[in-house]
Amino acid sequence: MASIASAQPPAPAYPQTRQGDVVEQKFGETIHDPYRWLENNVRSDHEVADWVERENAVTQTYLAQLPGRDWFAQNIRELTNFERFGLPHKAGHRYFYLRNSGLQNQAQLFVRDGLHGEPRLLLDPNTWAKDGATALDQWVASPDGHHLAYSIQDGGSDWRSLKVVDATTGKLLPDEIHWVKESDIAWVGREGFLYSRFPAPPKGQDFEAINYNHALYFHRLGTPQSADELVYNSPDHRDWNHVAQVTSDGRYAVITTAIGTDARFQIHVIDLKQRRDKGWTARPLITGFDNSWKLVDSMGTRLWFLTNWQAPRYRLVSIDLAEPNPQWREVLGQGEATLQQASIVGHRLIVSMLKDAATRAIIIDLNGKPMRGLALNGIGTASGFNGKPGDDETFYSFSSFNRPSTVYRLDLKSGNSEIFAQPKLSFDPEDYAIEQRFYASKDGTKVPMFIVRSKAAVGKAVPTLLYGYGGFDIALTPGFSAARMAWLRAGGAFAMANLRGGGEYGAAWHDAGRLANKQNVFDDFIAAGEFLIREGITPKHGLAIQGGSNGGLLVGAVTNQRPDLFAAANPAVGVMDMLRFDQFTAGRYWVDDYGYPSKEADFRNLRSYSPYHNIRSGVDYPAIIVTTADTDDRVVPGHSFKYTAALQAAPLGPKPHLIRIETRAGHGAGKPTDKAIAESADVLAFLAAWSGLNVSGLKVGG
Repeated sequence: MASIASAQPPAPAYPQTRQGDVVEQKFGETIHDPYRWLENNVRSDHEVADWVERENAVTQTYLAQLPGRDWFAQNIRELTNFERFGLPHKAGHRYFYLRNSGLQNQAQLFVRDGLHGEPRLLLDPNTWAKDGATALDQWVASPDGHHLAYSIQDGGSDWRSLKVVDATTGKLLPDEIHWVKESDIAWVGREGFLYSRFPAPPKGQDFEAINYNHALYFHRLGTPQSADELVYNSPDHRDWNHVAQVTSDGRYAVITTAIGTDARFQIHVIDLKQRRDKGWTARPLITGFDNSWKLVDSMGTRLWFLTNWQAPRYRLVSIDLAEPNPQWREVLGQGEATLQQASIVGHRLIVSMLKDAATRAIIIDLNGKPMRGLALNGIGTASGFNGKPGDDETFYSFSSFNRPSTVYRLDLKSGNSEIFAQPKLSFDPEDYAIEQRFYASKDGTKVPMFIVRSKAAVGKAVPTLLYGYGGFDIALTPGFSAARMAWLRAGGAFAMANLRGGGEYGAAWHDAGRLANKQNVFDDFIAAGEFLIREGITPKHGLAIQGGSNGGLLVGAVTNQRPDLFAAANPAVGVMDMLRFDQFTAGRYWVDDYGYPSKEADFRNLRSYSPYHNIRSGVDYPAIIVTTADTDDRVVPGHSFKYTAALQAAPLGPKPHLIRIETRAGHGAGKPTDKAIAESADVLAFLAAWSGLNVSGLKVGG
């Protein structure tokens, strides 16, 4: 490692960070929190803002010395610069879809009158802010295609505002709704739509305050927000959240109530046919918060759901609400693969599932009889398959590590798929090899991992970037990233481990990596790194690691536990203080995966792996670049600020421990292309420098 270290700039002198005197007693243990003041709002606390400015100055000075920074920036930009399309959504005779010409900061929304109609630009978020940091988030057309309601995200915040545009004229309606969060948009005919929001937070606390009292409202077009009708709330349970969907035929509004991040829901149904007489009367369908229930759709009085009730990997069931005593009927039972999504298109069901973290799809009739499978293009991720009863077409996309999304139109009458939009690439996907390997974790559990590298690198030990998440029932699946492709183009390998805690294999896999079992996630990731070295995929000092959000926690925890294993680390927007995560914004939801810091058993488990509290003074650490953003109101930046201050204060060897703090950016969604390229170039240049991936002498394009 000395040869790699000697080629890099020395660790800089870090800014002085004031240590406070916050000390608390918890369950008989003394907890020091000297950097509590860094939790304060960077937009209003001048001391925090000054700290951010000084840290960024040191980091940018260091990064400017790295020889690979410009190479990565140019390559990521070139690999990003291709025309890409989102999935078309049909409403009435119109088709709505996103398109980015290549390097636009935000994708534009287009509409066509008919499948082959002339595209018309309907919304251009690139005109909404000079820095490109105001983004189009959700958008849903009314069933007749005349109007489109959409949500706006500013500066990366999780807060949304809603507006409506006339899809014929392109003119904005005066309707405007604020303080929307954790919401769907569900049209009720062409009258208006259902949405969810919180009360306005206290002044100046919109980026930190815990959110309570979520409620579902109906907004009638042409009226002010103050006239919106309260549809459903839970005043006796301020921590419950409620979102609504309306079935394709407009018959039912289905309300899903959640109490955290767990897939455990209550379901209520409003018969919109009876709204004139009964108003927003909600009929309970599922109570108790015991299982996951995902609405598929309805036909007549029959509804279909995906559920993990009596099926940890999910099954498809239906119920007829017109029956005197409605009973659930199984349509498609649990199989080896984990069911992910189903939709009714035409008079059949399209079901997609995960098999070893890759997508499979089948078509069945409404009673579950198999009709045929859908051929997909190898190891990858398919998404879409949306539609409604009576449609004779659906659209889906397919992507993999070496292939950006190609959008297909499936003709259900003929069974043929044709390309709707295919990107033109500056590289040949066939130059890259994708394989899936299974390795043994500490307790012997077999864990899958994707490994991607150029075919020229197969059989060689090359610097490798290992990515993981492992939480919240979220499955990591193959997908394209221009930044990762730049890493591969530079000669490195990329690996993605499907750790326990995720959703790759259903409820049992999730349960095996959360709460008291959280250490399994870290063990799985450490075992992945050891496997990559043992198998000669990466050299001993050539392993870089990366993860975001819960994955940032992962990177911080394993760095503390095995600092000798990794050459460089990037914990991004991470949850780093596990004793206070529930004190801010959305943190209260995460107790389902992490536990309650206020309960002794959970506290002791959280204390055992909290990145902020387990930094090992006197031990040589890998090079670390922490990344976060000033307007992240999901995992507030105070997590990363405190963790970085603690790293920089501890004697952890000669390698740099830096933080890069983006401005007017949040947890990740809506980030402008320019900011995303710049951040990726900085991070990859840093990881490359410390893992031995040498890009000097390489040209743009390889």
